[in-house]
Amino acid sequence: MSVSRINTIAFNGLEVLDVDLQISINAGLPAFTIVGLPDKAVGESRERVRAALHALGLSLPAKKIIINLAPADVLKEGSHFDLPVALSLLSAMGIIPSEELAHYLVLGELGLDGSIIGVSGVLPVAMKAVEKEMGIICPKAQGSEAAWSGNKDILAPASLLELINHFKGIQLLPQPQTEKSHPVKKLLDMADVKGQETAKKALEIAAAGGHNILMIGPPGSGKSMLAARLPSILPPLSPAEALETSMIHSIAGELKDGKICFERPFRDPHHNASTPALIGGGRKGSPGEISLANNGILFLDELPEFARAALEALRQPLENGTVSISRVNAHTSYPAKFQLVAAMNPCRCGYLGSPDLACSKAPRCAEEYQAKISGPLLDRIDLFVEVPAVSPWELANAPSGESSAEILKRVEAAREIQKQRFLKLGEPALQTNSQLKGKLLEKVVNLDEDAKQLLIFFADKNHISARAFHRSLRLARTIADLQKAENVSKLHIAEALSYRRRLPAK
Repeated sequence: MSVSRINTIAFNGLEVLDVDLQISINAGLPAFTIVGLPDKAVGESRERVRAALHALGLSLPAKKIIINLAPADVLKEGSHFDLPVALSLLSAMGIIPSEELAHYLVLGELGLDGSIIGVSGVLPVAMKAVEKEMGIICPKAQGSEAAWSGNKDILAPASLLELINHFKGIQLLPQPQTEKSHPVKKLLDMADVKGQETAKKALEIAAAGGHNILMIGPPGSGKSMLAARLPSILPPLSPAEALETSMIHSIAGELKDGKICFERPFRDPHHNASTPALIGGGRKGSPGEISLANNGILFLDELPEFARAALEALRQPLENGTVSISRVNAHTSYPAKFQLVAAMNPCRCGYLGSPDLACSKAPRCAEEYQAKISGPLLDRIDLFVEVPAVSPWELANAPSGESSAEILKRVEAAREIQKQRFLKLGEPALQTNSQLKGKLLEKVVNLDEDAKQLLIFFADKNHISARAFHRSLRLARTIADLQKAENVSKLHIAEALSYRRRLPAK
């Protein structure tokens, strides 16, 4: 009996699980069996491996081959088991010494010609290999992705033949180098927006503090145009943020060519997106739009048109910054620290309050339309901004406003103030004021008596919740930071409360 072992992995969300691939080749009727709770893709790897070896001029031994994926009670999903299976066979056949493979984590899909095809999840596996002080063998397409982990022992062959030649000393595989992704398209500029100065100011505040914002206005007033330009006034991702976000994109198979992007994600799903598409889930517990928008923006246009269940599912991630997905076989958690930017019309026809354009059902149609968004979800939004229609005179004659570059300078200055404050408080993990909670919020926002009385009076008169109360404090802190004010004054509180208006009057 010949036995060989290969170190590989299985995924449970972002968690990388160790899998011990064991192979035995025994005398008996020729057979090739994979056990250990494989899914269909893993089961089909037998034929891909057989064809890949045949392309190299090798054939399987005419014996009973059994491959076990341990632990046997964990579901094994995906095509990345092809390369570990092939290497276990080559090791058992004496073509590659087993001791050469002992300190590598292996993953990759095989083509029928012996090529090694890219798979998802290489970056978190490379991070796991660093923790275990092991090397990693992955497809050439993901070599740069693996290099971002800092691992110094990466083999990224383009084919099975290259890998065999490397271990035989005929060919030396180069160490992959890290690569950054270049922007697909140029960011849109705020200077393109005519008028809407109030909305621009609200977006600047939202960008500076990471606050959630809802824009309300008639069709064609520029809500989507403004939202599309928000990324241009956001600072790039820090290395830690880029790595965390890229790990999610790697699991989802959206990390192109193994290159990491330092631009903040901007996800804008269509309003017919299902709850699993938005939150995550499905058969494999894949990350949804809120996780793919981690450390970036989730833009929901036509907010009331989304399914009620999908919107209600946003409530917990908006508060906690994580999302938990429960399946029959496993429970998966993903980061979901996204900034919600939403836009909507005030009613179904969109022209509530206009004597010429409003439909005959107003204001009843507005009540029904706005009722699609629940109070608890609205409670998690920091800024409510009305975006009125722009007059033809403004479109034709209004001068261009500030460019995104000018606004970005103020946003970066405000974020630097927040960063230094959090470092002094011993909270380096915090990035923006929107993450402040509890006693730390009270310490950061030290109100004088006039500001405190104004906030209490407004909260009592408008019956706002404790959550909205604290969100107003965070917003006021961001407004003060933009003005480089050390303390939050009555004026900052007043401006923050001006954004706490709910939906337009019906």
